[in-house]
Amino acid sequence: MLVESLSVAALVVVLVCAVVRPFRWPEAAFAVPAAGVVIVSGAIPLDDVRAEAERLGPVIGFLAAVLVLAKLCADEGLFHACGTWMARRAAGRPRRLLAAVFGLASVITAALSLDATVVLLTPVVFATASRMGARPAPHVYASAHLSNTASLLLPVSNLTNLLAFAATGLSFTRFALLMTLPWLAAIAVEYAVLRRFFASDLDAPVAGAEATEVPHMPRFALVTVALTLAGFAVASGAGADPAWAAAAGALALAVRALLRRRTTPVAILRSASVPFLAFVLALGIVVRAVVDNGLGDALGRVLPDGTALPALLGTAAVAALLANLINNLPAVLALVPLAAPAGPGAVLAVLIGVNIGPNLTYAGSLATLLWRRIAHQHDHEVSLARFTRLGLLTTPAALLLSTLALWISLKLLPA
Repeated sequence: MLVESLSVAALVVVLVCAVVRPFRWPEAAFAVPAAGVVIVSGAIPLDDVRAEAERLGPVIGFLAAVLVLAKLCADEGLFHACGTWMARRAAGRPRRLLAAVFGLASVITAALSLDATVVLLTPVVFATASRMGARPAPHVYASAHLSNTASLLLPVSNLTNLLAFAATGLSFTRFALLMTLPWLAAIAVEYAVLRRFFASDLDAPVAGAEATEVPHMPRFALVTVALTLAGFAVASGAGADPAWAAAAGALALAVRALLRRRTTPVAILRSASVPFLAFVLALGIVVRAVVDNGLGDALGRVLPDGTALPALLGTAAVAALLANLINNLPAVLALVPLAAPAGPGAVLAVLIGVNIGPNLTYAGSLATLLWRRIAHQHDHEVSLARFTRLGLLTTPAALLLSTLALWISLKLLPA
């Protein structure tokens, strides 16, 4: 009983500190000692620690490469060009700006991960809305929701996807094919609801001038990202770890930036966010201790079995609920081993739950917490009541339609 209580307490401390960030310390400052406590106490054997580190190692390496890739794309001017394109596309009309934000945020989240949307695109959205004289709320909330919702498409779009990808047994391409319909369904729900929810903001007159700057898309960055995405598919088909493709893309941009003196080795290392990588590993160890000491058995009793539509809906709902209770990263670590025996369809239903579900509460995903911090930095007041109301209108409908779309995809393209 002692080790069970200790494991749960360690997880609670890690999650609370990740949300609150006392003294502005990084998440790893609390997660690494918590992992040490569960190891020393015997809550998780050393062999299991080693197995968890081996399982998460490739994921962490992949995440580091993608973070570097996204930051170097920003240094190349990709996100500035995106802001210029949005402003010209909007032509002074807030509703057109919302459509442009949806298009860009969906593509960037899918290709460069939700972190790129939150950290790099959200400030651009603020700047673009300000330049137009438009109210920022519809567009900023769209980037928050799409950082979660639009991360369904590819294994690289979200850390949760990376953690679950190996358990699906699918190739990179097949994963993308099965998740295309759920991705489109979720985005469609978000767009329909946000247009109605923020109607007064979108119809308000704008005071800014129309954009005249012509966007200059950095070709080298665009080609590198395209080749990296193709490399993911090729590597997966050849049985190689997609992390090698991500590393190659990051290396190509890094060498170019270093030769042009646009960055430094220290800046590149900083963009890999090493403390966050340590947090992911430590969190995995703590969650493994909690799962092995009781949570796994409890979840196993409530998680539906199979890939029939009712089972998929139940799995997505359980995953969404757990993500809002303990955050989506611990939720996926806990649920994927339980869902995997039922087949890839069940694992993909878990991903629908843990990726869309966090739009219901601030604590559902670290990306949402980071988005809130960025909004405050831009003097934009984020209302808990408004966030929750919007989540209640979008999340259940998006979960339902995306899971139905997954069921259809599984029928059309048996996994």
